[in-house]
Amino acid sequence: MLYIGIDLGTSSVKLLLVSSGGEILRSVSKEYPLYFPQSGWSEQNPEDWWNAVCEGIAELTQGIDRSQLAGIGCGGQMHGLVALDKDDKVIRPAILWNDGRTAAEVEYLNGVVGKEKLSRLTANIAFAGFTAPKILWIKNNEPENFARIDKIMLPKDYINYKLTGVHSCDYSDASGMLLMDVEHKCWSREMLEICGISESVMPRLCESYEVIGTVKAELGLPEGVKVVAGAGDNAAAAVGTGTVGDGACNISLGTSGTIFISSEKFGVDPFNALHAFAHADGNYHLMGCMLSAASCNKWFYEEILKTDDYKTEQGSICEDKLGKNRVFFLPYLMGERSPINDTDARGTFIGMSMDTTRADMVQAVMEGVSFAIRDSFEVARSLGIDISRSKLCGGGAKAPVWRKIIANVLNISIDIPQTEEGPGYGGAMLAMVGCGEYESVKACADALVSVTETIEPEPELAALYENRYNKFKAIYPTAKPLFQLFKEE
Repeated sequence: MLYIGIDLGTSSVKLLLVSSGGEILRSVSKEYPLYFPQSGWSEQNPEDWWNAVCEGIAELTQGIDRSQLAGIGCGGQMHGLVALDKDDKVIRPAILWNDGRTAAEVEYLNGVVGKEKLSRLTANIAFAGFTAPKILWIKNNEPENFARIDKIMLPKDYINYKLTGVHSCDYSDASGMLLMDVEHKCWSREMLEICGISESVMPRLCESYEVIGTVKAELGLPEGVKVVAGAGDNAAAAVGTGTVGDGACNISLGTSGTIFISSEKFGVDPFNALHAFAHADGNYHLMGCMLSAASCNKWFYEEILKTDDYKTEQGSICEDKLGKNRVFFLPYLMGERSPINDTDARGTFIGMSMDTTRADMVQAVMEGVSFAIRDSFEVARSLGIDISRSKLCGGGAKAPVWRKIIANVLNISIDIPQTEEGPGYGGAMLAMVGCGEYESVKACADALVSVTETIEPEPELAALYENRYNKFKAIYPTAKPLFQLFKEE
């Protein structure tokens, strides 16, 4: 049988056609616009997602025996607010995960409602990217739109609704809304009340591998193709890289950057620097998320250097300069989430001199992202979590020099999975479980996921990066007052 995995990303959707044996037979990508109505704001039109998915499915399945299609699973960008009216029409553009407009709402939730109460109700505190602050922002700033809300959904759930006509959400994605009791896997009525909404506007909660319905006839696919609830992109990527079971770790270098630690038991970071979420395998995970990772490369290369030749830029880095760069970069282009939770933080270069080269700055961008990943890594260590190795996925993972930097900044073994299509592949795997090909997500991962390369840290280079990281740690606390001084009114 055949399965479709959908990765609904921030800049494009990628669709995979996967056999039950795990072979990726085809892939199709479709881009769509990203809008920045004001500095720090980030929006998309959900209809653009849907049109791209429809075009992608048509292209992906052209010329194949469609009767062999069994299921569809979607991994998608998390936290985005999709608001529908009573006719299931989109009320306004979706406010995305990397949108920073909700500083006042975050301050209200964390300061007035209180972090302790939020953590007790949802296992997390408020971050600007989460969905609950966005709901409050609409309530406070667009009351006419707030009054029209009849259903609240997340991005990939809108795609699932358009596929099946069913309003649903899986536990992993719902964990990032600040509206769900993560430990007990149910909507928090108290949080819904704080946001001024009723449980009737929320979708039905499901496990990620649970079948929510079948595709509608007008899509041109065979009757009976099943659609599973799917997962948030990070949980789907974790499934796609085999990061399931107790203590497994995955680092993603996508538009955002994450460190994802799976667990068989529910647990909360007492400092709330790491998110405590449900996992797509039916268990739980801790996650640190930075808002700008590989997107820092995209910004620096394409907007500043005016090139899309990533390979040449990264190839200009001399091996003997690793661990010795005097230029540092704070990768806070959209503010930052884990672990500093500061919407006012911004990207910053420091340490440049007359002999600073283009290659030094290219290297500094990758190192800055790696150091910021380590910030969350250190929080996990402080909780007694021992991480000696991790999978690595995402667009940034394709760069050999970045793999080496990550391995030595963290001083751990880095495993590269056979497939780099994390969220889409994970979505297809969840569909396989839902359709009965495998009895569990763990069984599916054990059967389909393998490692093709391992990058080991080098003691001398790791020691050099330890020194550089200790310097990096001093930059943000020193610059924070300046971010406050120069933040836009």
